[in-house]
Amino acid sequence: MKKDLTNAVSPSHAPKLKELAATAICGNDITSSCLYVSALAIIYAGQYAWVALLMVGGVLFLFRSIYAEVVGALPLNGGAYNALLNTTSKSTASLAACLTLLSYMATAVISASEAMHYVHHLWEGLPIIASTIALLAFFMGLTIMGIGESSIVAIIIFITHISTLTLLVIVGFIYLSNNGFDTLALNYSQPLQGSIWRALFFGFAAAMLGISGFESSANFVEEQAPGVFRKTLRNMWLAVTIFNPLTAFLAIAIIPMTEVAEHQTALLAYLGEIAGGSWLAILVSVNAAMVLSGAVLTSYVGVTGLVHRMTLDRCLPQFLLITNKRGSAFLIMISFFLLCVSILLITGGDIGALAGVYTISFLSVMALFGVGNILLKMRRNRLPRPVRASNLVLFVAISAVLAALVGNAILNPTYMWVFLKYFIPTVSVVFIMLFRIRLLRFFTYLLQQIERPLAKILPWTSYTMMRLINTIRSQEFVFFTRGDNIANINQVMRYVVENEQTSRIKIVNVLREGEEEPTKLMHEVEVLDRAYPELEVDFVILRGHFGPELIQELSTRWGIPKNFMFIGSPGDRFIYGVQELGGVRLVI
Repeated sequence: MKKDLTNAVSPSHAPKLKELAATAICGNDITSSCLYVSALAIIYAGQYAWVALLMVGGVLFLFRSIYAEVVGALPLNGGAYNALLNTTSKSTASLAACLTLLSYMATAVISASEAMHYVHHLWEGLPIIASTIALLAFFMGLTIMGIGESSIVAIIIFITHISTLTLLVIVGFIYLSNNGFDTLALNYSQPLQGSIWRALFFGFAAAMLGISGFESSANFVEEQAPGVFRKTLRNMWLAVTIFNPLTAFLAIAIIPMTEVAEHQTALLAYLGEIAGGSWLAILVSVNAAMVLSGAVLTSYVGVTGLVHRMTLDRCLPQFLLITNKRGSAFLIMISFFLLCVSILLITGGDIGALAGVYTISFLSVMALFGVGNILLKMRRNRLPRPVRASNLVLFVAISAVLAALVGNAILNPTYMWVFLKYFIPTVSVVFIMLFRIRLLRFFTYLLQQIERPLAKILPWTSYTMMRLINTIRSQEFVFFTRGDNIANINQVMRYVVENEQTSRIKIVNVLREGEEEPTKLMHEVEVLDRAYPELEVDFVILRGHFGPELIQELSTRWGIPKNFMFIGSPGDRFIYGVQELGGVRLVI
């Protein structure tokens, strides 16, 4: 079959987030760690907590180049899921997506609950569970209104938070200059439990929670203006590397370590009360409630980008893509809200249980992002990217995250079981979607064995199931070939058979005017068509210019979403970025 196309239409583009708005959305999540990570680090690392937090800042510096390379090469929503989807199988990518979803759910519930605990500190009559649900509902409504409105709220919260932390640090050092360093000397005279290396290891493992949220920016990169993503990485790194060690040092210098555990849930408010008085304690508490609420907003924004991408790839039910008049996929936000409320009610707001999910899922996502970078170097090395992380950086960064995972498992062995209780159901839903054709065929076989005697009471027949299977597999896929040899096309078809639920694929060869038709390639595709009887292969020759306009035209004309279109890895000579192609995936 041959076609000629003209007058393609380019897609429209919504306004993109600038540096401040994008930094605020993800920055509220990562900088909220200042409110609890100092206490955690002091409990496990003692007087060397600030050193452990500097080590965490060092690891985050390494991950800046890792994230910048992956997202620079593949600037699409989805974070680790997107990186692995374009470098390995869909099932492997889905594992990373499930971990990210769990991390977001735990982040939203913990942040909302902790925010209400801070408010409860000021108003003891506040019902914590009910107010937590109300806060989750508020931000659900805000994200349904649209990301633009959400970013305005995020900016206000972020600026207030950074200003409050700066004021706390300044007042703390003024207090030290007026009252001396007796408490600091007393704390440094305290003996450690074990060696300094043991203290630093467990302090580092606990303090790695202080960079949770660093992955958020990668999950809504398509909503950011060009060049903004790398700036968000830099800004987040600066914030946690400056404030986390400083607040930990001031806590050690001003508060006796014997009192840290007692005031763990609101350590910075207690620090502010000693250093500046009740006014500063109230300011820190109000700010804490605000920024923790901002972390809830980040969870909604991040999970919306991720789930939208997964649903487009048929990893989740398609009804989640329904949008309102503002273009927001409101069913994703509502579903996320209901899941968060269920976790809150099931755990009774137990922060320890939620932290188990939070710790393992977040650190696993960080490690998988490093793995995605390795696969990107091995399998998509020709793909242009603005930054390249060195092999040494990858080794040190991934090793540090794995060490933190081990450290947390030793400190809290029950966390692993709590994590699995949430992870297994989440993975089950996704894998049912990925392997639903096999499951439906199995149920069809069972129905065929029993439907004759039970035909009157069965809600479905084997014929109904077979029609459903055919409907699912009717979705067509496209591979744009540049005249690739038969080995490359065979690799594409094998990938489609193993990863996609389809029975149809178009092999499209775009030729410029004057180029001859590739008769040899046509013959090779015919051979492959016979080699894959489960696929109906249609070889299409088009004349024109391959780019975003042609892809948009074909997507509209054939009714095939652009994320069901594949290309090989483009080189430096390709004039378009991957993000300009509208979600076209890389398979070779």
